[in-house]
Amino acid sequence: MPLIVADLEKLLLAAVLGGLIGLEREAKHRPAGLRTNLFICMGAAMFTLLSDQLAVLHMGDHTRIAAQIIPGIGFIGAGSILHARGDLVTGITTASTLFVVASIGMAVGGDRYWIAIFATLLVLRVLLLLGATEKILNLKIMLHAYEVAGPSADQIIAEVNDALEPLHFFATNVQVAPTPRHVRVRFECEGTRKQQNAVLRRLRDCEKFETVTPLGSVQSE
Repeated sequence: MPLIVADLEKLLLAAVLGGLIGLEREAKHRPAGLRTNLFICMGAAMFTLLSDQLAVLHMGDHTRIAAQIIPGIGFIGAGSILHARGDLVTGITTASTLFVVASIGMAVGGDRYWIAIFATLLVLRVLLLLGATEKILNLKIMLHAYEVAGPSADQIIAEVNDALEPLHFFATNVQVAPTPRHVRVRFECEGTRKQQNAVLRRLRDCEKFETVTPLGSVQSE
């Protein structure tokens, strides 16, 4: 019975540690939030426990089941990474967070509690503080969307490219929506907040555009 209680305590600790990281992800509206991180951390701890206990019962390899956690998490992480809109890649932070969360669960299952707790605190510190630092120092690159209205799609696209070229930017995911009065062209471009402000100024300086509307960020980590 004491052994069973100890195992349950490990699963509970793994759920708490994974849940703490998941809360931070959930607060930022990331695809992998509270439940995903909690389940992955708890599942990794459970597989580590089973790997050790089944090996004792059947005189097998203690690492056989636990070794499959890494490729399994790699598969889940790959599913969270999206390559779209030209060269844009999103979800890398989410995938790497899931990888670390799984290792925290394995540490709990392997009786390395303090390592797991320290790693959790370190991950939270990195996610919270470095994100704020990126914003303060204007280092964070985001994908922003814009909508421009004008007389014709070809003319709008040509003018947009002319406006972006001096800034070494290019328009991606271009969408054209004709209306009875004019044509609306929606596009996206990548850059820091300061660079996006420069893009918006250049677009608004173009006299051939009837309206220029910034649609905000469309990217997630």
